Amino acid sequence: MVKETLAEAKVRMSKAVEEFQQELAAVRTGRASASLLDHVKVEYYGTPTPLNQVATLGVPEPVLITIQPWDPGLLAAIEKAIRSSGLGLNPMNDGKMLRVPIPPLTEERRKELVKRVHAILENHRMTVRNVRRDANEALKKLLKDKQISEDDERRGLEEIQKLTNDFIAKLDGQGKVKEDEIMQMR
Repeated sequence: MVKETLAEAKVRMSKAVEEFQQELAAVRTGRASASLLDHVKVEYYGTPTPLNQVATLGVPEPVLITIQPWDPGLLAAIEKAIRSSGLGLNPMNDGKMLRVPIPPLTEERRKELVKRVHAILENHRMTVRNVRRDANEALKKLLKDKQISEDDERRGLEEIQKLTNDFIAKLDGQGKVKEDEIMQMR
């Protein structure tokens, strides 16, 4: 019973870390990355479609992303989607492909991005803590229902706390790496 509760908590905490990594990938640094455009959706036959499903994305230089749509008629729609994405990017259309230069970040913009990373980090820390709370409640219910002993409950609570500390440390480490990446002047 205790092991199942721990295993479930570990799975849910792992998902929180994975989601954190995905959200961090979408936060802009001064370097070009195709993952920067992961959340951009293009109107394709009336359906919002992820950009990477209608075009080939490339990063030929550290400050440039190229977008080669499979259907040349989508160039204008892709350009519009990128401009309205809120990323502050300005694509250049040459009739066959889009070139998206990644402008250098100002110090003020870097600080805003670091604040955003901290907000994302705090949300995921909260998710991990909520998983801990749910697991603790499950253990207390098992004790109340006399399905486990007090010693088992105490050991389980300690394990859950250790698991929580490990996952929060992982989140903090990834957040610190991203913060350093953003603050590096290029």
